[in-house]
Amino acid sequence: MGDPRRRAMAVFLGAAGWGDVSAMPLAVDASFRRYYRLERNGSSAVLMDAPPPQEDIHPYVVVAALLRELGFSAPEVLAEDSDEGFLLLEDFGDDTYTRLLERGADEPALYTLAVDTLIALQRAAEPRGTPEIPPYDMERLLDEAALLVDWYRPLGSGLREEYIALWRAVLPDAMVSPPTLVLRDYHVDNLMLLPDRPGIRGCGLLDFQDAVSGPPSYDLVSLLEDARRDVPAFLRRAMTERYLAAFPGLDRGAFTRSAAILSAQRNCKILGIFTRLWKRDRKRQYLAHIPRVWRLLEADLRHPALTPIASWLDRHLPPETRCMPNLRSEK
Repeated sequence: MGDPRRRAMAVFLGAAGWGDVSAMPLAVDASFRRYYRLERNGSSAVLMDAPPPQEDIHPYVVVAALLRELGFSAPEVLAEDSDEGFLLLEDFGDDTYTRLLERGADEPALYTLAVDTLIALQRAAEPRGTPEIPPYDMERLLDEAALLVDWYRPLGSGLREEYIALWRAVLPDAMVSPPTLVLRDYHVDNLMLLPDRPGIRGCGLLDFQDAVSGPPSYDLVSLLEDARRDVPAFLRRAMTERYLAAFPGLDRGAFTRSAAILSAQRNCKILGIFTRLWKRDRKRQYLAHIPRVWRLLEADLRHPALTPIASWLDRHLPPETRCMPNLRSEK
């Protein structure tokens, strides 16, 4: 084990009592994090390798503790080394929503559990508040929207400033109600079915280290406007109605406007991130989702609140340019 990172991993696992166990790689994700499964005598655990300075495990530990405090199924942190960037986590198994759906699981039942979990999460967070969680403020939202023109289609500084100014004018309309806990990556890749746990605890939560305090519409959009899979229109409508029925005090028109704005902002961000993963990190597999993300974005842009951004994109990223980056000639 000549690699310094592997040596640091061995030291951590030894101190945690798992030093005599082989670490079997699990699927990688879009970040610098890597995951491994450890198995011994019928028990198992998951190792998160989050190398500094690219990654910081502290937010994960904070949010995991908060979710568990609120009564939700986030993996228990069994051991941690914040200096080296290692966590030993409870193992939830392999039944992500993504894998279950690929095997033909009951799609409405899974989404119903996910929406009910989201409703319960927002209700639980409201009286407690989330002072330890950073705000989803204007600058963070603008920085994310800018990824479209920084990576997918880099433009000159003047056009970039125009684009940001349009988003700055639109985004306040997304802040329609008090902020809540927003996990930000609330979709089928990061949800697990835990059938031995009752009710909402049967929905295991993963990949929440980027959680923020922000608009309640964001995570519903993340779940139903999924960049990686097509969610049937009837199911999106039914799940949206289920969510809204749980919060009768919400102004439906304002919520719909907020959801459209944040979905568009998120899809602009995703187009930039998926392109960056290809250009910078050589992770080409995310490009396959870009046509879907454009379809989602174009649907969002039909909302009247987004007319200025839709018009700007029609001028500077017209429909014929909206394709996988590697299929366009790059200048």
